[in-house]
Amino acid sequence: MTFCLVAGSMFVTSIARAEQSDSDISWGQRGIGVWRYDSGSGAWVDLPAAGPEDPKQYKFELLCLDPGQNNFDKACLAAAADCKEGENGRPVRWFESLKILDPPAWAAIRPDRCLYSEKPTDVLEKIAAQIQSKFEQLPITPAVSGIQPFPHTLRGAETNFYAEASEQAFTVDMLGQKVVIKAEPVEYRWDYGDGATLGPGPTMGGPLPEERWGEKTRTSHAYAGTDDYWVVLTTTFRGTYSVNGGPDMPIPGTGQFASPFQKVSVWRSITRNYADNCIVNPRGEGCPGVP
Repeated sequence: MTFCLVAGSMFVTSIARAEQSDSDISWGQRGIGVWRYDSGSGAWVDLPAAGPEDPKQYKFELLCLDPGQNNFDKACLAAAADCKEGENGRPVRWFESLKILDPPAWAAIRPDRCLYSEKPTDVLEKIAAQIQSKFEQLPITPAVSGIQPFPHTLRGAETNFYAEASEQAFTVDMLGQKVVIKAEPVEYRWDYGDGATLGPGPTMGGPLPEERWGEKTRTSHAYAGTDDYWVVLTTTFRGTYSVNGGPDMPIPGTGQFASPFQKVSVWRSITRNYADNCIVNPRGEGCPGVP
């Protein structure tokens, strides 16, 4: 396939639907585009993926072309965009103008991009296929588990559990592209250590003032026996990612991250009734200082 030069070396398009590789991923000035076959030029371009309501029109110009010779300047090509993702890659510069302007007022869109005679590798498609696995491998900090009272509680009393978690962001390199992944906590599951569990659900609970310890909450638990119990909180995170500063896109799956185990010692309480008046008989059973 050869490249055609039309209308002063520029192709103009109103963003007609692509004949192949249609996609709903938008094209950003700083992002990696989705490759589409442009029937007007007979080549593959990362055409702006706008709809009919887009107020702009676009065109691109082949760079490094020797005027009047229909050939490319090799020195210019060496300093231009590196077009190695497909066969016969050539650097192009996109321009945009509002459709209502006549004549158009063309403005360059940076950075310069590429045009290919054969469909190149779709970087976004490859990143999308790998993003879930990358998300699960991130060093995401799980929620911190709060326990009241701690480290000791009483058998039969309500022990309050709550989670403290926040959104986290990571910048990683994927296929040579800058990818920002955001992880948002959305669900929590408690394993109380005695076989009882709660969740997963969206309720993260919250701390109580000390004078309210023992109250039942949406995340509290009452232990029936006395022992040491190992409690673990697992947080489910939902993720989004953006490529090269482009729009945030959802990661299809989720990731589960467990907090470190915490030991809760459950004690029994003893209640005794005493008849002595410690003022009348300071040595009476149960009085301060009397064993």
